[in-house]
Amino acid sequence: MTESVAVINNNTNNTFLLNILIKYKSLLYNFTFFVLLLDRFQVIYSIIDLYVYTAVSGISDFPEYTSVGQVDDEQFMYFDSNIKKAVPKTEWMRQSEGADYWDRQTQIGIGAHQVYKNNIQILKERFNQTTGVHTVQVMYGCEFDDQTGETNGFRQDGYDGEDFLLLDLKEMRYISPVMQGFLTAHKWNNDRALLEARKHYFNTVCIEWLQKYVQYGKSKIHVYTVVSPQVSLLQKSSSSPVTCHATGFYPKEVTISWMKNDQEHHEDVEVGELLPNEDGTFQKRSTIRVTPEEWKNNKFSCVVEHQGKTMTADEIRTNTVDKTNPIQSGFVETLMLIIHFLSTRPLS
Repeated sequence: MTESVAVINNNTNNTFLLNILIKYKSLLYNFTFFVLLLDRFQVIYSIIDLYVYTAVSGISDFPEYTSVGQVDDEQFMYFDSNIKKAVPKTEWMRQSEGADYWDRQTQIGIGAHQVYKNNIQILKERFNQTTGVHTVQVMYGCEFDDQTGETNGFRQDGYDGEDFLLLDLKEMRYISPVMQGFLTAHKWNNDRALLEARKHYFNTVCIEWLQKYVQYGKSKIHVYTVVSPQVSLLQKSSSSPVTCHATGFYPKEVTISWMKNDQEHHEDVEVGELLPNEDGTFQKRSTIRVTPEEWKNNKFSCVVEHQGKTMTADEIRTNTVDKTNPIQSGFVETLMLIIHFLSTRPLS
């Protein structure tokens, strides 16, 4: 269940609340306009429930409003103003909640769309803006440490990629780093009912729903201890970039890097973001761009670091026709998995 969402209203005598019962998850939503780093997750013990609401104006082919819900890094719910429907994103959520739940989330999403659409217009006035692309985004949620029982909550509001409001749960007050947010912070800080509702949500309601969702997906994402990655080396043609792709691993902490002639190599390397799989495991990729000549005259290595795994040559997947060359595997100590491939011929 989600917290209440307050309308940003220019009338200082009117604060109205829209009660929202939604939840979110995905590829840590690809259309994120500001970043909130949440890296306190630890294997199995610390579990994060995160929600993202995004409103957009000035882009005709993108939904005006989206809401997403996630547990750790797995998206389980999605709604946007184009499809006008809340949908499950995991099989365990699809099986655990019935039609009434999704109908309710759909109606809540439709109502929230109007609230956030209005909030964008209000903020455009405060920032003296009339045209262009503008965004309002709220990221909030809670964290439960299954080992210590400690709980934490967080909420951050952003406008056009910058912080607009931050909720300090210890002091139970809103803080704004910009002048245009002072009015809203003052109003909400003087609304004791709103603050008490937020406190109850983060300390109780959010944690209860987090534990409920964990139970829903327990057979999949929270029974893992360590699952090692499957690694593929892929190249479309001899002149194309080479991608080292690791997938199916758990926990999510992984490092993919490249070596050239046994030395660390960072030039022309692009590391992709961590992405979730449907089964609760994760995937990540790193791509290197080198010329065929450089490829031919040097030895390049993709290094995948994950917990407790050593891979044999038979386990390495590649789209090369001749699997005996140029790919081979190497052995490393404890927490490192290295996949070596000699560039005596390009991958095809």
